[in-house]
Amino acid sequence: MMMNNLTNSLLNNNLNLTLTLIPGLPDDLAALILSYLPYSHHSRVRSVSKLWNYFFTSKTLISFRRNHLHSSQLTHVLCIFPDDPTFSSPCVFDPYNLAWCHLPPMPCNPHVYGLCNFTTVFHDSCVYVLGGSLFDTRSYPLDRPSSSSAGFRFDFRTNSWESICPMISARGSFACAVVPNSNRIIAAGGGSRHTMFAAAGSRMSSVEMYDIGMNEWIALDGLPRFRAGCVGFMVGNEGGGGDKEFWVMGGYGESRTVLGVFPVDEYYSDAVVMELKNGVVWKWRELDDMWEEGERRKLGRIAVIDDDNGGFPGVFMLDKSDIFRYDRASNRWKKETSIPRKLTDESSVGFIALNGELHVMGYESDGDTTENHKSRQKRSASLFLQIYHPQSMIWRTLITKPPFLQPLDFKTAVMCTVRL
Repeated sequence: MMMNNLTNSLLNNNLNLTLTLIPGLPDDLAALILSYLPYSHHSRVRSVSKLWNYFFTSKTLISFRRNHLHSSQLTHVLCIFPDDPTFSSPCVFDPYNLAWCHLPPMPCNPHVYGLCNFTTVFHDSCVYVLGGSLFDTRSYPLDRPSSSSAGFRFDFRTNSWESICPMISARGSFACAVVPNSNRIIAAGGGSRHTMFAAAGSRMSSVEMYDIGMNEWIALDGLPRFRAGCVGFMVGNEGGGGDKEFWVMGGYGESRTVLGVFPVDEYYSDAVVMELKNGVVWKWRELDDMWEEGERRKLGRIAVIDDDNGGFPGVFMLDKSDIFRYDRASNRWKKETSIPRKLTDESSVGFIALNGELHVMGYESDGDTTENHKSRQKRSASLFLQIYHPQSMIWRTLITKPPFLQPLDFKTAVMCTVRL
């Protein structure tokens, strides 16, 4: 089918059919060879010839790769949204080839701006951008942030964006996950807080599920209590059975004031779990606190490594310079390791799981005070990655130059893992 579609494109554009993708090789074999090129390099090789351009922009190329390449040979990359995706182009970063490529900006709504706290998930060659917090010129007062119910989908097969059905409830800073072996996405909790306001905005407990095939959201039983700023992940993968669980950890609920003026969040140290048995959603169950009073204030950044056998995934938390692993049996966090080299700003550190490894992303701290200002400024433009493999317990490092005008601020940047 891949070659038939390619041939039809050539016919429609009056190209010489005697040309081949690679001279001296049949097109089916040449297509298989070229499909091994990582996605991050596709935009660079399109200019080789018109035939290559049609091949690497074909809608069926991603499907062709999935059908003929082993899962371990697929490109595992990060999709990074450095800022409001309606005016700041997201990027795909391939850490194994140290390659970057830009994606088109998300469709712009002229009435809203400053989108942040949205959630991204990847499913079947598409990245979904859901909800978030923003400012709306049609609301009053203009400086009061509101939450969004909008949803967008970027399809890597067509290299284009499209709108999807909006959520039932507008929300930002919420838990979200794709249900394995299905065409469904769950969103839970959230609120309207914007990154410009440290402690403001609404909280909610509503939960809903998106049916990708039907393009509709369905309301589910709400969380036991209001919860925003939380993290969600699934237990059970595509190779597992029909029983799965949706976990929601951390976040904040009610707030209190200090001296009657300064609002302070009340952070949660527990988790709630929703069971999905044979496609039927069950009630929520609550777990006890995962740390003692005074041990830590709130949940750190979370990264989840799926279990290939469908068991409980490896759930890791970055807390300053330490990485903890969640122990399900004891419902406690146990220290796993510490990052080898301290970063400049511990509050702005990216933490994500990619291909069975934990990636800690940030800017390296400058320990040499004698170094001149110009060289320090030059080095600060490079992104420093410290990568940990939990099974082998080995660290490795990478340094790359992001294609952004300003250093990435991981306090606001949004990332998700993509497999193409």
